[in-house]
Amino acid sequence: MTLNRSGPTRQPLPLSTPTAQTRGRLMAGLAALVLASCARTAAPGVQDSKEHAMPRSAGTERIVLLHHSTGQIVWRGGVPQFIRAWNAAHGTAYQITELTYPSAAGGHTLLNRILPSQTFKKLVSERYPWDNYPYDYWNLWVAHTGEHRDRAELNLDDLARSYDVIVFKHCFPVSRIKADDGSPSVSSPKQTLANFKLQYQALKPRMRQFPQIRFIVWTGAALTQASSNPEDAERARQFSTWVKESWDEKGDNIFVWDFRGLETEGGLFLKPENAHRPNNSHPAKEFAEQVAPFLGRRIVDVIEGRGDSSGLTGR
Repeated sequence: MTLNRSGPTRQPLPLSTPTAQTRGRLMAGLAALVLASCARTAAPGVQDSKEHAMPRSAGTERIVLLHHSTGQIVWRGGVPQFIRAWNAAHGTAYQITELTYPSAAGGHTLLNRILPSQTFKKLVSERYPWDNYPYDYWNLWVAHTGEHRDRAELNLDDLARSYDVIVFKHCFPVSRIKADDGSPSVSSPKQTLANFKLQYQALKPRMRQFPQIRFIVWTGAALTQASSNPEDAERARQFSTWVKESWDEKGDNIFVWDFRGLETEGGLFLKPENAHRPNNSHPAKEFAEQVAPFLGRRIVDVIEGRGDSSGLTGR
């Protein structure tokens, strides 16, 4: 306390600053309230379905790219910009968005965005793994239908209500394909050629149940030579060739974008100049900017009826 002519003056007390532990408790408490509210008001999966739905309007095509990290890099390379430019040049009204899929958020995508990762993982323990391989699409789209969902992930019925064109892909670990073990199973997460083929063969009739929806699947993202071996890479090339030349059929609603062909230029591995680093199989930013318009063109070709007659790379 100090004295002046007006009398004693009190110094302001220092403001208390919450500690990291206190902030964590506050965030956890808020998240718990949100979780409780969600549990009372919505069934698993419904939140995601409403949050990401695109409204239908006359003359539009609602397009979604389902992705994890590799797809996000290509998306940021210029996919939405290509679609906007195409609309402006051709008088079309195509709408495109992207969606992390599977979300691995247990139906709580908002919390996943606002909470620190470790806090979210402690609060939401029932989450789908961060996997988007052939087994996962079989599991999420074929094994779970209607009101049945795996750990609140959207199933194909949910997606088909919101979009007219569904573009989906697998991240580069899909190219770690091991030798067949003699016991192929459609419900096995083991990455073998036999299992992958069974899962794709089951996905095809499921997608054909939605003839009004166009599906575009990327050929599997490749690995760099430093991240793989010739045996796995050869099996990955064989699977990609099978998808393009045997599994894909003309005249239906399923199409292929040959991303692997662009990455490898016909070789076994992701070319060094197309990779983020020799031991990192994410696409380089410059490569993503090069191929993003190819994906955009492939999407437009499919929408406008040229999917079976135009090239698989969109080049």
